[in-house]
Amino acid sequence: MFVIKEEKAVPIKIWADKEQVEDGCLEQAINLSKLPFAHKWIALMPDTHTGKGMPIGGVVACKNAVIPNAVGVDIGCGMAFVQTDIPVQELKETMTGSGSLLHTTVGEILRNIPTGYEHYSKPQTSSVLDKAKSEIDKYKTDPELIPQIDDGYFQAGTLGGGNHFIELQQDENGFCCIMLHSGSRHFGNRIGQHFNAIAKELNQKWHSAVDPSLPFLPVDSDEGQRYLNFMHLAMDFAQENRAIMLEKVKKILTEKTEKFLGKTPVFSGEINCHHNYASFENHFGEDVWVHRKGAIRATEGELSIIPGAMGSYSYIVRGKGNPESFCSSSHGAGRRYSRTKALNEFSIEKVMVDLKAQGIVLGKHKKSDVAEECRFAYKDIDEVMENQKDLVEPVKKLFTVGVVKG
Repeated sequence: MFVIKEEKAVPIKIWADKEQVEDGCLEQAINLSKLPFAHKWIALMPDTHTGKGMPIGGVVACKNAVIPNAVGVDIGCGMAFVQTDIPVQELKETMTGSGSLLHTTVGEILRNIPTGYEHYSKPQTSSVLDKAKSEIDKYKTDPELIPQIDDGYFQAGTLGGGNHFIELQQDENGFCCIMLHSGSRHFGNRIGQHFNAIAKELNQKWHSAVDPSLPFLPVDSDEGQRYLNFMHLAMDFAQENRAIMLEKVKKILTEKTEKFLGKTPVFSGEINCHHNYASFENHFGEDVWVHRKGAIRATEGELSIIPGAMGSYSYIVRGKGNPESFCSSSHGAGRRYSRTKALNEFSIEKVMVDLKAQGIVLGKHKKSDVAEECRFAYKDIDEVMENQKDLVEPVKKLFTVGVVKG
């Protein structure tokens, strides 16, 4: 970890080597450090890279202020995980009418869970959205967003595009695990855009000196409270979205293993956590709103998930509760190449050959953009873990064996 200090700004603490932090990312961090309500310092995780307004892999604690762009538009995006007692080797070696049991299971997941811009043709069950409708007066000051609640019923239990995924993984003991990455879908996106526009308009009205890419809302204002109401709704929806998908994948795996292996999987160690959100916490004696954009909470003893890239390793980790990072750590490996640059740099053939060489089954409707999320486009997850060994300790190391992408 190294520290940067600009004049009239709080320090920036960075859990990465200097050469790993791109100029755009550092510029955004400096803008954060000049916020008049920033508490103590800005923390950048080892997977940090340039985002929109604020670096992804960034943490900022704010006194009486929330910044929609410091949460991002995929509010509540995060990870879910569960362990099974099914040996991966049996999934690979057992043949079905349409390839190995691993191939069959990946194909069944792809057919049953909408990905990317897809959604269900019929409304799904959502206790989170039911509760929101029962408390509709809480949200009616922003009528533009009310239709998103109804639309959300068609998105509950769906996988996003980009870096979102559902993976079957192998742990160190050879057993199959399920890991998935998704958020609040279009619902959270609209909320983020809506309140960022409101914050921008208010900041212009106040002639705020805050960087225009980081417009804020005072927590005690009407607008701030409205944002927090919708942010928490999106977080709950994102968590429920992951839970629904996890149950579907568990059901598919159970049906397949019972049919072809004569085994019913035992599931254990389930985790469901966010990495795009703001949380009211106490740090260094003050109550603050900790914004984690592409960062997980890592309080002492807390279990969480840090995925690598498709065809790489992922980790289950236990937090060390390091106050220097506001009890946070990275949320993944972090990009080395933008999506556009990755497409230009790596061919479809190179990626597909690499996946095949590693024995990884890919479930994806469209292969033309597969290079966007290939492992070559990301930092080395083991280097990231080494740089944050004072923040988390690895509990389980997992390798991709099957992956579903939008």
